[in-house]
Amino acid sequence: MTMEFEYREEYIKSSRGVQLFTCRWLPANSCSPKALVFLCHGYGMECSGFMRECGVRLASARYAVFGIDYEGHGRSTGSRCYIKKFENIVNDCDEFFKSVCAEKEYRYKGRFLYGESMGGAVALLLHKKEPSFYNGAVLAAPMCKISEKMKPHQVVINILTGFEDLIPKWKIVPSKDVIDSAFKDPVKREEIRNNKLIYQDKPRLKTALEMLRTSMRVTLPFLVLHGDSDTVTDPEISKALYERASSIDKTMKLYPGMWHGLTAGETDENVGIVFTDVVAWLDKYTAEGSNLVVEPLHEPFNIGIEKLPSPPPTTYKPSLGCYLCGFKETRTLHSAM
Repeated sequence: MTMEFEYREEYIKSSRGVQLFTCRWLPANSCSPKALVFLCHGYGMECSGFMRECGVRLASARYAVFGIDYEGHGRSTGSRCYIKKFENIVNDCDEFFKSVCAEKEYRYKGRFLYGESMGGAVALLLHKKEPSFYNGAVLAAPMCKISEKMKPHQVVINILTGFEDLIPKWKIVPSKDVIDSAFKDPVKREEIRNNKLIYQDKPRLKTALEMLRTSMRVTLPFLVLHGDSDTVTDPEISKALYERASSIDKTMKLYPGMWHGLTAGETDENVGIVFTDVVAWLDKYTAEGSNLVVEPLHEPFNIGIEKLPSPPPTTYKPSLGCYLCGFKETRTLHSAM
């Protein structure tokens, strides 16, 4: 089975002056997309390689998919995996995603967030920033709160908090290497280890503390996906998110025996099950007669950001089994969140 899609890469400069890598997967043959899907990747991860399967599958289902590497992640500039403030990530994503929504061909298209692991927290913070802007969210093993199984002891947290302003970038946070616990399929696990755009060192002090402080509230329609054998982000927290969210329309899928890496670390069969659920959920909102309401944006592209020179677009015709790939860059994931 082959899938056709168009893939583009682009660098932008944020309103903070940070150079950020962005990419997009578009339906082939200039098909008008059903809606826009904005990717929020996990801690230490990146979009062009690690989230490529997500982009390809959704583009093949006729969605336009857009990714951005956070500051210090993937191909973006900045200290590797240093998150001074979650607010910076959220604002950078907000600027880029809105610039896409302002593009002429996308102004009246539905808008959906897709967040994996820590990207689930980013997606929900984007929703919190502007509750009525997005039409829904897909949250895959979201890190709405650090699992108690992965947290350092409270005494250690208290000590580290006392040093956060003195040594914010130090890689001194005690943390387990969770690649072995996050990604079940051994072949895919090694592909992830060999993706040298993925951060594979200890979390920096300020980054870890910012993640520990994150908490969520949800009002938009959402689909939350979790493997019941996930030891990185606790499935019980996703259950609590589902139960406590004030959203009228919410769905939870708990997958027996699956681990943290639902879309990158499971068998091809399991990954197919997950994406079938994701596409079916998105299709429900974008089907003819679904009454999707979109308030169009008419601002020009430069609403705080600037386009930088980019390589030309490329059309791919990959086989279904060739989504994940490594990149030859500096090996810089001690956590797969």
